[in-house]
Amino acid sequence: MRFLYLILLIAAGNTCRAQVSNKALFEFDSNSVSRWSSPENINGVKGGGAKENFGAKGRPYLNLPAGKSVDLLNIKGQGIINRIWITINDRSPQMLRSLVIEMYWDNAAKPAVSVPLADFFGMGLGKMSTFQNTFFASPEGRSFNCVIPMPFRKGAHIRIKNDGTRELSNIFFDVNYQLTKVWNPNNLYFHAYWHRDTATVLAKDYELLPKVAGKGRLLGVNAGINANPKYGTTWWGEGEVKVYLDGDKQYPTLAGTGTEDYIGDAWSQSTFVNNFTGCLIADDKNKQWSFYRYHVPDPIYFTTDCRMTIQQMGSSFRKEVMDLQKNGAPMIPTSVDSGRGQTRNLYKTGVGFDDKSVTENFALYYRSDDWSSTAYFYLDKPSNNLPALQPLAIRTSNLKAAK
Repeated sequence: MRFLYLILLIAAGNTCRAQVSNKALFEFDSNSVSRWSSPENINGVKGGGAKENFGAKGRPYLNLPAGKSVDLLNIKGQGIINRIWITINDRSPQMLRSLVIEMYWDNAAKPAVSVPLADFFGMGLGKMSTFQNTFFASPEGRSFNCVIPMPFRKGAHIRIKNDGTRELSNIFFDVNYQLTKVWNPNNLYFHAYWHRDTATVLAKDYELLPKVAGKGRLLGVNAGINANPKYGTTWWGEGEVKVYLDGDKQYPTLAGTGTEDYIGDAWSQSTFVNNFTGCLIADDKNKQWSFYRYHVPDPIYFTTDCRMTIQQMGSSFRKEVMDLQKNGAPMIPTSVDSGRGQTRNLYKTGVGFDDKSVTENFALYYRSDDWSSTAYFYLDKPSNNLPALQPLAIRTSNLKAAK
């Protein structure tokens, strides 16, 4: 019977939850006290909820003026955040990139999380999507849900900043957490890092996660790409993901075989949503893609440091690539392929696609595109050594309107 129950959970898309035994659902947990922080009871004060308007739904939302911030949670003590839900009335790409969610643990001066709102909740390119995966959900494309557990030992502070020029008139939220009595010494602190490069450098891998120091676990990434129109309709995703672990220098310990391969797809990618991998946007007309992979079934641990990159590499038939190159598309040849399992490497050989010795029909090359990404990880300390969030001008440059 228990085996059947687990199978049903997996079929329903709840693989993570299936790891919790039936017994845990009905056992009393004497280590936990439940709290909700919402506009009706900021911070979840005991007996302090629903006081506005004599309990008749007096304050379900707050407003957020331009240049200001609002606290979703700001408490002292020890506990675990289990769920964050938010909805707002202005979900335009400009607003979604202007709003920043920040998280501070244990009274740290530097945030462990500082990420544009939609990007944090698993939606790249400043665009809403309808989806549900193991960490994030937006059931009808109008809300933001996160169920990543986030322990804290001395305190937790979560706030939303409005870096834009327009007021956000409605922000609704729930932060559901537990206060706990016992601290597990193996607990790690949750972190997230966002970055954008509007024109990646040829042959220089884009950093999904710069080198972070400490002991921890890499949870995964979501990424968005605005493909450079100079490359026409050629495929942009030949690039391989690389993860450098615990002192790796020139070469990584973990290396993939291509972008769509990394998310479990093949031969380019269209939209799909799975628990741990997916592609939320695949828009050939606007040359936009947004995808994710979360390392739950295949955990990535590190002891001293971790760095994660992805190559910007494209491919197409050699004649088409040569025509693009003649028309000014920036590229560096990397290899050609016969299509019969025979690859000829060209990178750093001085041989171009037009060389008379090159007869293979398919060409791979380094290219330059507009990439943005959010990396999620746990660390054994409440703050990290990573750069601060990039300014609003970079976050909102050349945003494309939502459909």
